[in-house]
Amino acid sequence: MERNKINLSQVILYAIQGAIVGIGAILPGVSGGVLLVAFGLYELLMELLTSPKKALKENYRIFAPFLVGWAVGFVLLAKVCEIFFTLAPDIAIFLFFGLVFGTIPDMFKKSEEENRGASWTPFVISLTVSYILFHLLEAGQAVEVPANFLSFAFCGFMWGISLIVPGMSSSTVLIYLGLYVPLTEGISGFDMEVLLPFGIGIAVTVLLLAKLVNMMFKKHYAIISRIILGFVISSSLKTLPYEFKSIWTMIISVVCFGIGFIVAHWMEKSEKKQQEKTGGV
Repeated sequence: MERNKINLSQVILYAIQGAIVGIGAILPGVSGGVLLVAFGLYELLMELLTSPKKALKENYRIFAPFLVGWAVGFVLLAKVCEIFFTLAPDIAIFLFFGLVFGTIPDMFKKSEEENRGASWTPFVISLTVSYILFHLLEAGQAVEVPANFLSFAFCGFMWGISLIVPGMSSSTVLIYLGLYVPLTEGISGFDMEVLLPFGIGIAVTVLLLAKLVNMMFKKHYAIISRIILGFVISSSLKTLPYEFKSIWTMIISVVCFGIGFIVAHWMEKSEKKQQEKTGGV
């Protein structure tokens, strides 16, 4: 997949997407992997993780603005959004998942176009099993795990999992273990005792799993894309709140969902339009 010819508007678009993914990676209830799928960048990232030299050579004009945006979102903006989630969690979650749902129709369309007539059974199984899994996780009793080198390495492992397996929110797991606050404080404070084991955990996860996922995408695209779609939708259904503090909170949440949906639709259409102009894939 090569999309080497891009213009300034696409550079800005990829930077914005990177910032959104970076923010989503650290916030409770939001999966960075889901956002990558929604923005059509999941497969490109798997290629980057498994064959970095080849992927960077072919798509460096995408990765450069995306990674800059991701760093800004992950390090600088996540704290601001964390405050947003604390003050108005329902509104914030609806805004983020508006971004996801705005691209789901196109995700279904692409999966069908890649292999017309293929069974949607993997989607149904994935949707059902992952929904039950997320429900059991949500019902689990919170525990306190000591904040040390091994626990921060585990945080990196979980974050890597949420990146590779869309729908798995590492932040939710870390909250139950009592590691979420120490991790976010360490990241925002550039604490190497947190960042070093965290980075090691991510690297190990990527080395173990990304290559397998990339290979499965190439050999069984329809099956894997539909399994991931199941994870994306089930995680969204489990995360979205169904009760609101007031009628105004509900109205604002729905409006923010609509804004997110429209923004996602605009980004998707803008990218397709630019690809048609430049002859990209």
